[in-house]
Amino acid sequence: MPKEGFKTAKQKNDCIEAIIQELVNRNVFLILGHTNPDEDCVASMIAFALLAKKFDKQVKIFTSKKIPENFKYLVDIAIYNRIDVVTAIPKSYAVDTIVICDTAKPSMIDANRTVLHMLKNTTIRKIEIDHHIGTDSEYAGDPGYCLVTEASSASELVGQIALKLRAKKNILKKYVILDPLSRNLVLAILTGIIGDSQMGRYLKSSREKRMYRIFSTLFNDILSTSTIKETNITNMNQIFDQLKQASEKEKHCFQYIKKKSKVFKSVGYAILSEDDMHYLYENFDDDDIISTTRTLADMLAEDSGKVGLVSYYDIPEKSDLIQFRMRRSQNYKNYDLREFLKTMGIQNGGGHEGAIGFRLPKDTVDDYQKFVTNMVKKVNELLP
Repeated sequence: MPKEGFKTAKQKNDCIEAIIQELVNRNVFLILGHTNPDEDCVASMIAFALLAKKFDKQVKIFTSKKIPENFKYLVDIAIYNRIDVVTAIPKSYAVDTIVICDTAKPSMIDANRTVLHMLKNTTIRKIEIDHHIGTDSEYAGDPGYCLVTEASSASELVGQIALKLRAKKNILKKYVILDPLSRNLVLAILTGIIGDSQMGRYLKSSREKRMYRIFSTLFNDILSTSTIKETNITNMNQIFDQLKQASEKEKHCFQYIKKKSKVFKSVGYAILSEDDMHYLYENFDDDDIISTTRTLADMLAEDSGKVGLVSYYDIPEKSDLIQFRMRRSQNYKNYDLREFLKTMGIQNGGGHEGAIGFRLPKDTVDDYQKFVTNMVKKVNELLP
């Protein structure tokens, strides 16, 4: 059946709602694109992967060939968010969701024998994100889960999902997502829009131009609070170049924080002191610090086999709180992290069974280093 897009706004909104629910309910995502991927294909795959990772899901991006070097900054973003970009998939990989991005018809999907077998598996949900419609096209996703319609790019459609998600405060609170449209996600989205529209020159409809303005404005807003801000940014080329530099800064931020990590029994942890945080805020922005602490907590959970914990002092200009991020390993299901909040009587915090965030007033903690190391010991005692 040729792709024809949605007949009503309600159909489109229902599809986006269904995809958001799959982001909440499913656990292991495999992201696919088309053979010889272009800017939009790579960008939309990485954008959706970043969105799934915000829900603490297992995510792999499959390409049969290495992604071209000019997209290295996007691949680096994926790697530093613990998203695997792979050219082979083990048969034992327990995928429950496949996402097909920017691919006009099933015959164009970049797949090997293992992936083709997964595509035929009716128990695996197939989500499709695509802007190709017309006679030479064909649906590849499950009915009700094909976000296929006119758009500047597939990346823009991922952005529309993130914009809808932004309004769902209960979901964001449960998964400790401060803002689904983080800098890296916006960078990936606009990479796809710019690539397919040639810096906006090929945008046709007023709707496409409006979405382009929305994400361009998001870029500007992000830059306005960034430590890499230039005083005279006058066009999209400069914004784009600045945000690519920002992805490099995130790597350096991660490397600094990673040096602080340790493992005690079943808990990997990192303690960032007030001096550490002054250094970080002098050299990096909020988005760098938030995303890298989250990534490090994920990494420490997997390395220790059970739980990862990252704690850091907010600088006085931010708040009078100590922040904590705790993650559970994907393969460890025997402890609901929310029970830790109940056991410790912590009110200012929340999350879901596999990931929590919480904060404590600084004046309630006499010896910060000792307090956190005792917390690590307590977590070890509680883990079955």
